[in-house]
Amino acid sequence: MRTFGVCASAFAILILLTGCWNRMELDNFAFVQATAIDLADDDESIALTIQYYKPVSGTSQGGGPPSQSFINVKTEDDTVFEAVRDMTIHFGRKAQFSHMRVLIIGERLARKRHVGEVLDLFSRDHEPRATVFIMIGKGKAAQYLEKTEPFIESTIGQQIRESERMAYLFSGKSVKTTFLDLMLQLKGQTGVATIPYVYFDPKNKPKTSPVTALGVMKEGKLVTTVSAKKIESLLMVLNQYKSGVIEVVCPGQKNKKIKKMDAAEVAEVNTQMAVKIKGESVAVHVTTKIDGYVGELACTTIKTPEDMEKFNERVKKTVERDLKNTVAFFQKKKLDVFGIGNNVYRQNPALWKRLKRDWDERFAEIPFTYKIEVNIFNTGANLGVPVSK
Repeated sequence: MRTFGVCASAFAILILLTGCWNRMELDNFAFVQATAIDLADDDESIALTIQYYKPVSGTSQGGGPPSQSFINVKTEDDTVFEAVRDMTIHFGRKAQFSHMRVLIIGERLARKRHVGEVLDLFSRDHEPRATVFIMIGKGKAAQYLEKTEPFIESTIGQQIRESERMAYLFSGKSVKTTFLDLMLQLKGQTGVATIPYVYFDPKNKPKTSPVTALGVMKEGKLVTTVSAKKIESLLMVLNQYKSGVIEVVCPGQKNKKIKKMDAAEVAEVNTQMAVKIKGESVAVHVTTKIDGYVGELACTTIKTPEDMEKFNERVKKTVERDLKNTVAFFQKKKLDVFGIGNNVYRQNPALWKRLKRDWDERFAEIPFTYKIEVNIFNTGANLGVPVSK
């Protein structure tokens, strides 16, 4: 009798257990590697290009060259969501976004519409990851998925993602902006956001897409682009600089067409940006400490501690000049990319409420002071004498 009771209880529990009532088989999905969003030619609809991963064998039948491991599909509709679902009409599978590597927004769309309008789907759907890399493409975003071939990676989406990541980590010529980073910046008090900017390099054949420029957004729209040199200084001020190279012009080369330069490799940057408030006045003090190594010598000989100190001083002056030029550039544009307004809000919300109305003009007049310390402490495997001497 006891055995019967146990069996009856187990049977009842099994009936109540959830089964695979909503399963989706793997061959129902197409895995997204990259997404490009543009304005359609009518300036109203959304033109969507999605790059899907295409599983292929190593070589085609007959021993020919390897097949492409991706395929691009395009749709147009009034909303991004409808354009995504229209992919099933052409492709026969449902787009699966959990493995998307990069999302590219066309420049025309970024200048004409608030990017939040076209990115709302990706913030609500559970599949796209908040860590996906996001950037703006010069011209149409679709061309970066259609007109280039990956060099090492298996897809263009992965190639562009790695280009952005490595440019940020090892050259300081790109920012790292994920979907979450962009959303947080757009929701900040100043409404200013920075985002990588990709373009075709006309010098290279086949075409490459360097991610070595910066787009600056205000209230959700692209307002300007910034060169790579200013990105390095911006990252230093924000304490986000990982590694890169500082080029120092040799003495007596200022007016020469081809300048000789020494170069130092940056090993570590530590910056503290202090926002000081007095009454309704705001001032900023930037303290930067740079450690590094000699990377290349064209005109400088470093044999003694005194020689190293002189070299450090030249590097310091170069860094200070670049920081001042970059800050002046953004102040002239009235774009608080440094988040000073957000800092004021955190320190004194009541004061920020009064300053916010004309913050752009106030930001343009903020005095910046700098304290820079440079410690280049190693000449590398060679002695501190240029090979050319």
